[in-house]
Amino acid sequence: MSDVTTADGAPVTAARAQELLRQLAGPDAVLRDDQAVAIDALVTDRSRALLVQRTGWGKSAVYWIATRLRRDAGGGPTLVVSPLLALMRDQVAAARTLGLRAETLNSTNLDDWDRIHAELEAGELDVLLVSPERIDAPSFRERMRELAPKLGLLVVDEAHCISDWGHDFRPDYRRVRELLDRLAPDTPVLACTATANERVTADVAQQLGTDVVTLRGRLGRSSLRLAVVHLADAHTRLAWLDAYVRQQRERVARAGVIYALTVADTERVATFLRGRGLQVAAYSSAIPPEERHRLEDELQANGLDAVVATSSLGMGYDKRDLAFVVHLGAPSSPVAYYQQVGRAGRAIDTAEVVLLPTGKDRAIWHHFDLAGIPTREETDALLGALDAGRAMSLPQLEKRVNTRRTRLELLLKVLAVDGAAEKVKGGWIATGEPWTHDAARYDALAELRRAEHAAMQALVTPGFSGCLMRFLTDQLDDPEAADCGRCAGCTGWAPEVDVDDGVVAEARSFLRGRDVLVRPRRRWPSGLPTVKGNLADGRRAEIGRALAAGDESGWGDTVERVREAAASGDRSTMAPLIEEVVDGLTAVLARWDWRTRPAAIVPIPSRTAPELLDALTSRLGTLGRLPVVSAVVRAGDTPSQSAMANSAHKASNALASYTIDPEAVARLPEGPVLLVDLASDSGWTLTTVTWQLREHHPGPVLPLVLTTRP
Repeated sequence: MSDVTTADGAPVTAARAQELLRQLAGPDAVLRDDQAVAIDALVTDRSRALLVQRTGWGKSAVYWIATRLRRDAGGGPTLVVSPLLALMRDQVAAARTLGLRAETLNSTNLDDWDRIHAELEAGELDVLLVSPERIDAPSFRERMRELAPKLGLLVVDEAHCISDWGHDFRPDYRRVRELLDRLAPDTPVLACTATANERVTADVAQQLGTDVVTLRGRLGRSSLRLAVVHLADAHTRLAWLDAYVRQQRERVARAGVIYALTVADTERVATFLRGRGLQVAAYSSAIPPEERHRLEDELQANGLDAVVATSSLGMGYDKRDLAFVVHLGAPSSPVAYYQQVGRAGRAIDTAEVVLLPTGKDRAIWHHFDLAGIPTREETDALLGALDAGRAMSLPQLEKRVNTRRTRLELLLKVLAVDGAAEKVKGGWIATGEPWTHDAARYDALAELRRAEHAAMQALVTPGFSGCLMRFLTDQLDDPEAADCGRCAGCTGWAPEVDVDDGVVAEARSFLRGRDVLVRPRRRWPSGLPTVKGNLADGRRAEIGRALAAGDESGWGDTVERVREAAASGDRSTMAPLIEEVVDGLTAVLARWDWRTRPAAIVPIPSRTAPELLDALTSRLGTLGRLPVVSAVVRAGDTPSQSAMANSAHKASNALASYTIDPEAVARLPEGPVLLVDLASDSGWTLTTVTWQLREHHPGPVLPLVLTTRP
C-alpha cells in the first residue's frame, strides 16, 4: 500500500490501515492482500473498485478504513447505499469503533432527519447510510445535487442489486448512476457484493464507469457442511425442525436461523416450536423495527435457540458464531441460496446448513421472480394512463391498468429510472421521454430466471450427486470452485435427527387445528362506476374461515388431490377424499365462535368443479341439518378472477359475474347464511356476492372456503 498524507501533511502508511483493522476487528486481525489493494485504490489512487468476495470476508472493513483515512486526509463524508435496516445498524456500530460519526436515514428516525441533514451539510458527520429507496425520493435527490460533489467516498453495498441480471435486482438502485454522474471527478467509489457471477460482475463494473479495479476472491466456505433433506409433508418437516433445534441447543448451545419463504411460514413455524418449549421467534418485514432490533440482539447473544426468518434477515447481518442455517423451502436461485448460506459459520470451525424442500417452492419462485419482469402490455397500458401535466395516484392508476399494486409500483420504478416517468408530489407523471419495451432483454432475463429455477430444481431433486458447495460456487462462476470434502455430496453426511412419531402427530394436529381466517373487504376500490367508499356493516361479510391455505395448513395436499379427482371425473378417488375434507370442514365449523348458528348454506357456483361443490355443500347440509339454497347464480360469461390483477379489476369483474335469484332468496330461513366457495384469492368474489345477497336477505353472511390462494 502506498503512503498518503493527512490534512496537516503527516504520512499515513499501510501500517495505519493494519492498525485500524485491529481496532475494528480485534487484535488478531490481519489485513488481507485484496483488502490492502482496495484501500490503496480508494485512498491513494481515488479509483473506483468492485469487491466480489464471500460473506464474512471483510468487505465493510475496507470502506470503514478507507473512510477513516480519507477523513484524516481532509476528505468529505462517506455516503453508503445499503439495502436493509439490520445491515445499517451493524454498520453504524462498526463505524463508531473507528471514531467515525455515522447516521442513517430510515423510517424509524423521521424526527431526526432535519438534524442529520444539517450535520452532514456542516461537515460534522463522517458517514451517512441510506437505502436505495431513499435515494429515489425527490427530496433526497435534490439534496444530493449539492452534496454529491463534496463526498469523500461513495459506497454501494450489496451491489449485485444494481444489475437486473442479479437475483435481487432493485430498480431504486439504478439511481446510483445519477450519484455517480454528480460526484467530483476524483471521488473514489467502492461497490461490494458476495453474490455476483461473471455476468453480474461485468454489468456492475460497466455501470461504475471505466478503469474499475475488480477484486474477485474464492467464494467457497470451508467451515460449512451442507445437506438436502427430503421430508414427506409439512407436519413431518415441523417435527424434524423441533428435533433438530433441540439437538443443536444440546450440542453447541449456539443459535441458528431457519429461513422460510413467506411471512406466514415464519409465524406458523415459530408458534409451533415455541409451543414445544423452544426459545424461537419469527422475524420478517411484518415485525415492527424496534422488535426486529431486539430479536437481532437476542440472536447475537444466543438468547434464542433460533429465529425463523424471511430474507429480511439476510444481506449484511453478521453473527460470527451462527451455528446452523436451515431452509424451509428452497430459495429461487443458487445465488440467493449462497447468500443465505453465508450467514453461518463465519468464525467457527463447523456450521451446518440444511435445505428442506417443500411442494410449493416452484410456485413461490415464479411469483417473486418471473412476476417481476414487465410485459409489453403492462408498460404500454401504464404509459398510456400516465399524464404529463397531472399527477396520478396509485389508486387512480389501478383503475386504468389491470396490474396489482405491488407490481404497479415496480413498473413505475422501472419507467422512472429509465426517465419515462417521474414521482412528484401527488403521484406520478409521464416525462414525455421516449421509452420502448426492450423485449430481447426482458426475454433473456426471463430465460435466466428459468435457468436459475431449473438449477435449484436439480439441486433439490432426490438423487442429486456432486459437491453442494461446488455446485453453488460454480453457479457464481468462481474460478477457484472445488469440492469441499464435507457436504452430503462429498461424504454422504446428513444430520442424524431422531424424529418422534408423537411429535409428527402433534404437528399434524397443530397445522390442521389452526383457523385460516378469511377477512372481509371493507372498502370499494377507487373508480368503480356504481359503488364507492366504505362497505356498510349491513352489506359486509363476517370474518370467514378456510380449510386449506396451501401445504402449511396441513390440508393442502388433500384439497389438491380432491380437486384433481373432480377435474378428471375420477369419482372413486373423489368419494373418500370428500369425506376427509368434510370432516375437516366440520371441525372448522365446530371451532367457529359465531354468535348465532347458520340457518342455511348458499354455494357460489363453480365453473371448474361444480360436482365437487355440490357434493361438499350437500354433505355439510345433511350433517348440519341445513337447507342448501342456490340463491347465487352466474350472470354471464365473464373472465376468470385469476385473469384480473388488481382490486379494481377483480371487484369489477366479480360484480359482473354473479347475481341473486330473488325466488331462491325467498326460500332462505331467517338467520345467518353460510356462503360456500371452493377457492378465494383476493376476497372480492365473497365481498361482491355478500353485498348483493344482503340487499335481499338481512341475515349475517359467514364465508366458508375450501382453500385460499396467495
